[in-house]
Amino acid sequence: MMTENSLLNNNPIQQTQAFFQQVRQTSLYLCEPLELEDYGLQAMADTSPPKWHLAHTTWFFETFILKPFLPSYVQFHPQFEYLFNSYYNGVGNYFPRPQRGLLSRPSLNHVLDYRHYVEQHMNRLIDQADAKFWSKLQALIVLGLHHEQQHQELLLTDVKYSWSMNPLFPCYVKISPTNNDAPPAMTWTQHSAGLFDIGADESSFHYDNETPRHQSYLGGFGLASRLVTNSEYLEFMHDGGYENSALWLSDAWQWLRQNSIRSPLYWRENEGQWMNYTLSGMQPLQMNEPVCHVSYYEADAFARWMGLRLPSEQEWEVLARQQKIEGNFQESKRYHPCAAQHSQLFGDCWEWTQSAYSAYPGYRPAAGAIGEYNGKFMCNQMVLRGGSCVTPQSHIRASYRNFFYPKDRWQFSGIRLARDL
Repeated sequence: MMTENSLLNNNPIQQTQAFFQQVRQTSLYLCEPLELEDYGLQAMADTSPPKWHLAHTTWFFETFILKPFLPSYVQFHPQFEYLFNSYYNGVGNYFPRPQRGLLSRPSLNHVLDYRHYVEQHMNRLIDQADAKFWSKLQALIVLGLHHEQQHQELLLTDVKYSWSMNPLFPCYVKISPTNNDAPPAMTWTQHSAGLFDIGADESSFHYDNETPRHQSYLGGFGLASRLVTNSEYLEFMHDGGYENSALWLSDAWQWLRQNSIRSPLYWRENEGQWMNYTLSGMQPLQMNEPVCHVSYYEADAFARWMGLRLPSEQEWEVLARQQKIEGNFQESKRYHPCAAQHSQLFGDCWEWTQSAYSAYPGYRPAAGAIGEYNGKFMCNQMVLRGGSCVTPQSHIRASYRNFFYPKDRWQFSGIRLARDL
């Protein structure tokens, strides 16, 4: 794991410390709209309560950095290693994920004390860092901070899902809807067949699943100039898309029927008008905004209905390397996809690809428990690219590989179309 270019300057220790403070403060900032009762919410097994996210990201620094690198360190609480371990078998047993919502204790104040305690010791460790160990220590700290940025995104997606179960449809932040102008016509960016470099530039921070960089042969392809809109997705629905088994993969059709799926996750029809639950509460569906919170199954069926397909992750990366990393990210404080103003390759919605999440040629996970971070999930999941409106902008890059199961919809996931040339 390498460090960010922004950290490689004349005073990398101060830069690391500043990055640490910024990320840790952002997690607390994102919790400011929450009430005390919200911190324990867990509406399904795949989500986690906000309080757990705050504690788990702290556990990461305590477990992987303070305990091995600070000899005088005393654990804040001996049971926290069990309560706030997510899935690292190499560390030990962990509290069952579906039952995290049962943890009324430790209290929120106790968790905040835990964060403060660990931060004090992290600052002490950074201040007295031995030059001999600094490179390895810095890499772990930056990894921990990107891990926390992932959980900032999850905190917002999990809160949204839990609140969607509440008939009051709580509001996290008030925003004005995006303009109602028709989106720009969908055009195509075309690439001729050839060999392309795929994977992370190893001079800057990346996860191990983005490596090793390698060449991949791609046939000629075209990628759509923007994401699919709510209006376009409604056409699919009105044309009987959810009733046409010919459009759906076998597993998808079973999932559809078993769960009575008829629309994207947060859509509700009320007296003939479609409404959409957002982090600004229940709102009329904005037709020009990107369709969001669809599963891979739905994205694939829509593409088939259009006579097109989803892009491969390699095709997506080839196009993304030519674009600046700009768009509607967490920093915009909208926490909702916007109507197309640009290509939307970055931000707004994570984009499903047709690529199964698997290892690149020559991939080797890191040694020890840290190696469990990505590698052991390379089975039965699909890759998404580009980040969303709740992803921190500094967290994303062209080679970033997100992954979810094909049925998952609570992430801010949307659709970009592709075609063969």
